[in-house]
Amino acid sequence: MPDIVKIGLGGSCHWCTEAIFQSLKGVVNVSQGWIESDESLTEFSEAVVVEFDPDLISFENIIEVHLHTHSCTSEHSMRSKYRSAVYTFSEENVSSIKQAIEKFQIDFEHPIITKVMSFKSFRLNNEKYLEYYYKNPDKPFCKTYIVPKLQILLKQFSSHVMTIN
Repeated sequence: MPDIVKIGLGGSCHWCTEAIFQSLKGVVNVSQGWIESDESLTEFSEAVVVEFDPDLISFENIIEVHLHTHSCTSEHSMRSKYRSAVYTFSEENVSSIKQAIEKFQIDFEHPIITKVMSFKSFRLNNEKYLEYYYKNPDKPFCKTYIVPKLQILLKQFSSHVMTIN
């Protein structure tokens, strides 16, 4: 059995982030809700916990997809609710995550603001909102916000995409 690795990701609506990472090969589970970190000035922020098989998709691939599917360079008014962050479960992953973020800076015109933070706690969303996109693909929110992000996946990361309904 492969070693499964966990990482927390936040930056946009957790419904969007959940759909993105549920669509990737090598991702075995995505939990959608709110993450808290010791380094944060605010409490919980919308995020997901992604569990993946590093033999099928790397930390670097996860970080690259994350940066390209949310506004990782924008300090907008909703940042306390949608903190741009990668949450680590292990100190040993911090430097490789920071290196990946630095590597992908070249893809963006403005500086990446995504922070690398330690995971403190997680609060799962209400059951009726879990797997939101895959249960509700025809809802206006899904068509307006999630589908364009999934199209980025298909265009830029097709080799990592499992299936998109």
